[in-house]
Amino acid sequence: MRICVIGAGAIGGLLAAKLAHAGEEVSVVARGAHLSAIAASGLKLIEAGHETVARVRASDRIADFGEQELLVLGMKAHQVAAVARDLRSLIGPRTAVLTAQNGIPWWYFFKHGGEHEGARLESVDPGGVIADNIDRDRVLASVVYIAAEIELPGVIRHIEGNRLSLAEIDGAKTERIIQVSDAFTRAGFKAPVVSDVRAEIWTKLWGNLSFNPISALTHATLEDICKFGPTRELAASMMREAQMVGEALGVRFRIPLEKRIAGAEAVGAHKTSMLQDVEAGRTIEVEALLGSVIELGRLVGIATPHLCAVYGLVKLLGETIAREGGRLTITRASA
Repeated sequence: MRICVIGAGAIGGLLAAKLAHAGEEVSVVARGAHLSAIAASGLKLIEAGHETVARVRASDRIADFGEQELLVLGMKAHQVAAVARDLRSLIGPRTAVLTAQNGIPWWYFFKHGGEHEGARLESVDPGGVIADNIDRDRVLASVVYIAAEIELPGVIRHIEGNRLSLAEIDGAKTERIIQVSDAFTRAGFKAPVVSDVRAEIWTKLWGNLSFNPISALTHATLEDICKFGPTRELAASMMREAQMVGEALGVRFRIPLEKRIAGAEAVGAHKTSMLQDVEAGRTIEVEALLGSVIELGRLVGIATPHLCAVYGLVKLLGETIAREGGRLTITRASA
C-alpha cells in the first residue's frame, strides 16, 4: 500500500517506521533537522532496546509524493488546516485519509446521524478549510494509545503502547477499513476496527482535557495532579462537565470517572504532551482538547465554567509563549 504520513513526529514517525518495516511503500512529510536526518540516514526507531532503520521517502513538500492510497495525518489538530489544501496533490479516486489527532475532530458531526448532522466546529476547523478540502467520504478515524518521543532528529523512541482503534466515521465495517487494519496489524500494532469511535474519542479526551492543561499550568506530573487534593478535584469537575456534554450528544461513558482518574494516577510521574510543549516552546493543543468541548457545550446548552476558566488560562499561556518566542520550565535552584 502506498502510504504517506503527514507529520512524521513522535507518533507519525513511529507509525511510518513500523509500516515501512512491514513492507508498505511509505513516504513522510517532515521538516528541519528531523527531515535532514531522515533523508541522510533513514528513519531510526528504538523500541524494546533495539534500533532499526526504515528507508522512507522524505520531503517537506507534500506535492513531491504523488497519488497515495492512504494518507495518515500524524500532526496535531491545530496543524491540519495549514496543509489541507496541499493534500489534494496526493489524493486519487481511492485515497483514504486517516486522522490520528487527539481531541474532538473536525469531522465529528459528519455521518453522525444525530440532530446536529453536518455541523461544523469553528474551534477545530476555523472557516471550514479542512472540511472544504478533505471529502468526508475519504475520512477514516483512529484513536491512538501509543507513547513515543523524538529522541534526536531522525530518531523515534517507542515508550509504550501499541494499540490504535480504527473506524469508518459512520461505524460501517468496510473493505477499506479492514485493509487498513490489516496493514497496521502486519506492522505489529493492535488495530481493531470499532463501531463506536466517538465513544473512544471521548474516553481518551476525558483525561486529556483535564490533566493536560492542569499539567501545563502547574508543571506537575499526572501522579502529582492526582495526589494533590485541589487539582484532583479540579480535574474531576472538568471531567464532570465534559461528561454532561458528551452524554447530551448521545455518548455513553463506559468507565466511572474516579476509575479514569485512578488510571491517570497509576501512570506515575509522567509529563503530559501539553506540558512537554510548554517546556519546548511549541504551540499548545488547546482548541481540540478544550475549546471544542466548550463549543459543544454551547451547542447543547450545558454550562462548562471549570472548562472555560482553565481554557482561558492555558490559552493565554500559549499566546504569551508564542509572543515572546520562549518556553517555560522549572529548574532546580542552585544551592
